[in-house]
Amino acid sequence: MDPVSQLASAGTFRALKEPLAFLRALELLFAIFAFATCGGYSGGLRLSVDCVNKTESNLSIDIAFAYPFRLHQVTFEVPTCEGKERQKLALTGDSSSSAEFFVTVAVFAFLYSLAATVVYIFFQNKYRENNRGPLVDFIVTVVFSFLWLVGSSAWAKGLSDVKVATDPKEVLLLMSACKQTSNKCMAVHSPVMSSLNTSVVFGFLNFILWAGNIWFVFKETGWHSTGQRYLSDPMEKHSGSYNHGGYNQESYGSSGGYGRQASLGPSSDEFGQQSSGPASFTNQI
Repeated sequence: MDPVSQLASAGTFRALKEPLAFLRALELLFAIFAFATCGGYSGGLRLSVDCVNKTESNLSIDIAFAYPFRLHQVTFEVPTCEGKERQKLALTGDSSSSAEFFVTVAVFAFLYSLAATVVYIFFQNKYRENNRGPLVDFIVTVVFSFLWLVGSSAWAKGLSDVKVATDPKEVLLLMSACKQTSNKCMAVHSPVMSSLNTSVVFGFLNFILWAGNIWFVFKETGWHSTGQRYLSDPMEKHSGSYNHGGYNQESYGSSGGYGRQASLGPSSDEFGQQSSGPASFTNQI
C-alpha cells in the first residue's frame, strides 16, 4: 500500500471534511484560477486601413498586448495614405499596477492556503496545542480577505480601462489616415477578454471564501472560548440566585406561613383555659 493510501486509511484526511480545512482547500484552487486567468493572458486585435491608393494600404495591422498591460509601451505602425510614410502609434493607458497587485495577492494566497491545508491535515494536534497557531491563522485570514476585496476591485477598474484602450474604435481614432473620409478603416477582429472577466469573478469569489472562513478560524482561537465562558458565567450566576431565592421563599412559606396560620386560631391549651371559666362560675352559683 502506498503512503497516500495508508494516510487516507488512517483517517489523516478527515480534516478536509471540516469547514475550516475544506474552505482552505477551495481557496487554494480558486487562487490558482485567479492568477492563471489574469497572469497568463495574451491577446490582440487586428485592424485594416484601405487607402485610396491601394499600394499604400495595409489590411492586416496586428496589435498584440499581454499581462501586465503596460499598454503605453505597445507600439505599432500604420499607413498614413500619403505616400510611403508610416505613422508610429502606441496604445493608451497603464493598468500594470492593479494587474500585478491582483496576481501578487493570488500567488501569496495560494502559498498560504497550501501551507495551512498541510498543517490542518498532518499537524492538526500541534496547531491546536496552544492559541498561537489559531491566532496567526485568524489575523492572516482577515488580512487576505481585505486584500482580495481591494485587489479585485482595483483589477476590475483596471480591466475596464484595458477594454477601453484596446477597443478597435478607439484605436482607429488615433490614426491620421482614418480621419480622412476617402480612406476606409475597419476592425478585422477585436480582443477576446473572457479569461480576464473570469479572473475578476474568481477574485471576488476568493474574497467571499476568505471572509466566510473568518468565523471558522475565529472559533479555533482562545477569544471564542473566552467569550463563551464570559457568556455562560452570568447565566449560571443568575440561575443560581434564582434557585436560592426560590428556596428561601419556600422555606419562608413552610415556616412563617404555617406559623402565621396557626396563630390565627387559639391553641388547644388556651381553648381549655377559656372553657374552664364558665364551669367555675356555675360552681360558685
